[in-house]
Amino acid sequence: MQDFDVVEIKSIIEGLLFVSGDEGLDLKTIAEIVELPIEKVSELVHQMQMDFRHSRRGLQIIEVANTFQFATLPDHSKYFEKLASSPSHSTLSQAALETLAIIAYKQPITRAEIEDIRGVKCEKAINTLMSKRLIQDAGRSETTGRPILYKTTTEFIEYFGLKNIGDLPPAPSIENGDGVEEEVDLLFQKWNEQKA
Repeated sequence: MQDFDVVEIKSIIEGLLFVSGDEGLDLKTIAEIVELPIEKVSELVHQMQMDFRHSRRGLQIIEVANTFQFATLPDHSKYFEKLASSPSHSTLSQAALETLAIIAYKQPITRAEIEDIRGVKCEKAINTLMSKRLIQDAGRSETTGRPILYKTTTEFIEYFGLKNIGDLPPAPSIENGDGVEEEVDLLFQKWNEQKA
């Protein structure tokens, strides 16, 4: 990409940073994707940091461990705390529900095993479920690298109005990503009826 539109490339980089989420992207990866020299990408990312700062945007681009990612502004943290603690924010996203269903039926299970079933990364969903105390660390797997195992909590059982984990409705096999959404609907249909 010899001739390029600076505005368009910045827009592409912004989109890349958005979809990369908490993992962020390093300059080398961005440069390979947009087909520009790493020095030029570095210059553009630093310009974008300044652009965000000068236009007083609600987000900023930060560098963490040689990767760039979006972050909120520390000055606004009290508003994010209000959002997190508001009753209307108690619902779970489809990704979190799918992850929770897999953990509920397959526990104890590692993040890699969950990602194999869902076919996508699930770090954010796991963090959400941990923060809502619906899942917890269940020790370490004996496999290579000894990854963390996850299981549901007592709060999960209370939250969904179950007597115990055995009260989960039977679900079809969830060995791969096919049908996960339908199985999530089955799992939480009873709960949704109770909450209505």
